[in-house]
Amino acid sequence: MMSRCPDNRISDRRTAAKGRECRLKANHSEKDRARVRRALQKAGLAGVTVGEQNGSLLLTGTLARWDDVVRAGQIAAARRGSYAHVVNHLDLPGAAPAAPRLPALRDAALDGLDVDVAVIGAGVTGCAIARELSRWDLSVLLLEKEDDVAVGASSRNDGMIHPGIDLRRSTQKFRYGVSGNAMFDQLAGELEVPFVRNGSYIIFSAAWERLLVPAFYLRAALGHIPGVRYVSRRALRAREPAVADWARGAIYTGSSGILCPYGLTLALAENAVQNGVRLSLSTAVTGFVREGSRLTGVVTNRGTLRARLVIDAAGVWADRVAALAGDEFFTIHPRKGTSSILDRRAGALTASVLAKAPFADVRNHTKGGGIVRTIDGNLLVGPTAREVREREDNATALADIDAEFAKHSRVAPGLTKADVITYFSGTRAATYEEDFIVGKSPRVENLLYAAGIQSPGLTAAPAIAAEIARLAVAALSAARPVRKNPHFDPHRKAVPRPREMDDAARAALIAADPDFGEVICRCEGITRGEILAALRSPVPARSLDGVKRRVRAGMGRCQGGFCSPVVAELLAKEQHIPLWRVQKGGCGSDLGFGPTKGGGGSAQRTV
Repeated sequence: MMSRCPDNRISDRRTAAKGRECRLKANHSEKDRARVRRALQKAGLAGVTVGEQNGSLLLTGTLARWDDVVRAGQIAAARRGSYAHVVNHLDLPGAAPAAPRLPALRDAALDGLDVDVAVIGAGVTGCAIARELSRWDLSVLLLEKEDDVAVGASSRNDGMIHPGIDLRRSTQKFRYGVSGNAMFDQLAGELEVPFVRNGSYIIFSAAWERLLVPAFYLRAALGHIPGVRYVSRRALRAREPAVADWARGAIYTGSSGILCPYGLTLALAENAVQNGVRLSLSTAVTGFVREGSRLTGVVTNRGTLRARLVIDAAGVWADRVAALAGDEFFTIHPRKGTSSILDRRAGALTASVLAKAPFADVRNHTKGGGIVRTIDGNLLVGPTAREVREREDNATALADIDAEFAKHSRVAPGLTKADVITYFSGTRAATYEEDFIVGKSPRVENLLYAAGIQSPGLTAAPAIAAEIARLAVAALSAARPVRKNPHFDPHRKAVPRPREMDDAARAALIAADPDFGEVICRCEGITRGEILAALRSPVPARSLDGVKRRVRAGMGRCQGGFCSPVVAELLAKEQHIPLWRVQKGGCGSDLGFGPTKGGGGSAQRTV
């Protein structure tokens, strides 16, 4: 008769096996760290200390240039071995980088509030998550430190919906980018967001590049990416006559699309609010209350609230939010992109997206920008890609704009800077692994991440939101059943656009509301009715820039030179404030310093 091992002997064996596994992992980790040290020394980056934090590689020390700090992080990420992520605490000697721009508002509006879910960040990802969660019978609070949604990267990109043909299938970028792309026809229809699949061309400049066509077809087949085909030189010239003579053909991706990125973000936020989500603007998360492995309080400038689940969708500050939660295991290094917007008359150059195949530098972490026909008929040239230290560095530089035009005018020689009406910059939230972080925290039970969301983040947003909502419902269901929201309505009504209507529809709209017959912005044909609708929406505009993002008043060639005074008067009337206190965009951007000419009151500036 066989004898059985006592339970304690089985336990001892399991403990011994676990110990061997831990020692093996520790040995591997030390080998990985040693390999990173050697690579850094070989690259001339001596003095960097390589350690470990929260299961990630940790780099500490100082380097003379910011480019070296970023390069050290990229070297570590490429050789990280068993480590999933890199935490880069390297910095320059001297002054620390700028802290987050925080709202001046201080009150107790959220103090003691108890919610099921707190979503941090009202960019496109955060707003998509909030809308997806509103499908469920949950109390959801969406927190944003700025005075409006879509103030960061979500209003500072080209609005392109990417096909995913250039992404590695092993990445989360690919997973959520391709699945997100397929969701946009339904999503745009539900939210009444203008969207068109205008396709994109990856243009070959050398005959040998055409040899890669089978590779593109294979990638498309393996990734289930529709609409990918080769276009000959003759066919390309017939479809896109503005393309340069050197073009040797192109790969066309029919699933590429275009929309207004801040228009989508706003629509997501409005629909979320319509379905019960509470949006708290000018609200910055400054800390957490943590008990054991759970977050029990979210500390903000408007009080401390309780949330059963926290979702970090804080863009360029996502790693800092993780650090506040005691869970720092990745680092965001901001990558600035600058784009130029051209007058609509330049829109005739292309109906699509044009870009030269980026085969010259296979090590590049960006797509290289392009020429994009926007949903509103303008051309967008860019963006550039430059590593910067400051996370909210939205400054533009003439050198960047000149370099981008020099590059893209080779693709379409008809491009001219004379058609530029404005330009803008934004920072992308890149991790050193150059991939998204979507999922549960490895150390905090009630914390989820939608972090490191750079390009193609706009494309991926609806798919990321669906996954985060699934994880959130599963986590909350452990405590109590989570039921569907019986009142959820996926449809959002957009502001009417008289300039896009036929004569009969426009006449009917004006008959019902004469404000839609008075044009305020002559460049874009925007009416008083559209502006008033933006000021009275579920997520109302609070500034000139807020109106501009919603209905394009001030987006034309004169950039608000004629319409801004009238828009400011409407803002002042709707908000019941003096005209001088109307803001261009956010705290501290008041149009004036006080009343003049006997207006009375103090002339002291109020922020």
